[in-house]
Amino acid sequence: MTIELSKEDRAQAVASIERYFQENMEERIGNVAAAGLLGYILEEIGPSIYNKAVADVQVRLQARVSEIDFEIHEEEFSYWRRVAKQRKAKP
Repeated sequence: MTIELSKEDRAQAVASIERYFQENMEERIGNVAAAGLLGYILEEIGPSIYNKAVADVQVRLQARVSEIDFEIHEEEFSYWRRVAKQRKAKP
């Protein structure tokens, strides 16, 4: 699966790569080279990041689903207990 970026996001990412090289490397990187590097990162490393994010979301969703029972649980066959409680409460 190839991760696609919008035209605007791709342009910002390329500019960020160029700036990173300018501020942290001994050599600058041109626009075409930065775009190539971005393409490589998206194709080679992007799926690992994506899969990790999906796994993290699954864990969070499973935790939320397991809480549903506590949040919306209704006591079963509670009519007679409730009636008994009401009878004891009457003077």
